[in-house]
Amino acid sequence: MKLARRITATGAAVAVCAAAVVATTTSSHASESRTPVSVAGSQLGHAVEDFSYPGADKIKEEKGITLKRGDGHITLADCSSATGLLEVWSRKDDKVCFRTTGTSGYLTLEIPSVFVIKGSADHAADVTLTTPEAKPQEVEISKGVWTPVGESTDLQGREHVLVEIRTSK
Repeated sequence: MKLARRITATGAAVAVCAAAVVATTTSSHASESRTPVSVAGSQLGHAVEDFSYPGADKIKEEKGITLKRGDGHITLADCSSATGLLEVWSRKDDKVCFRTTGTSGYLTLEIPSVFVIKGSADHAADVTLTTPEAKPQEVEISKGVWTPVGESTDLQGREHVLVEIRTSK
């Protein structure tokens, strides 16, 4: 990932330098009385990926779920858009579906009152839920299999919040 950032930053720097040379050359040939204009400032900006989920505020407002960070391989999907999606069932949010792509993926989120998860057709998943006391429950979800989680497996029937999904092929 660091190599990709370096390549992107180097490519951007080369493009800015080339644009500055072209602008300077063009303006000096067009009119000797013009002063060349600097295209780039003294320092170049950096492209930094923070892996925040795009549109998370709007999704929270509309659906009541919090999507925090991910690598882009687990994305929120309309449950009627395809078959084989990862399905998360919650007493507060009903059914929430995710499309899984790539060989692996991760997503941190908050979906309260989760009681069952159905694995996607193509990916197994490891999920982490927490109780109100912040005690984690880690569960393996097989491809295409319904798996009880959270309050449906808790002897005390406590509400569990889904906080992380990790997938693999």
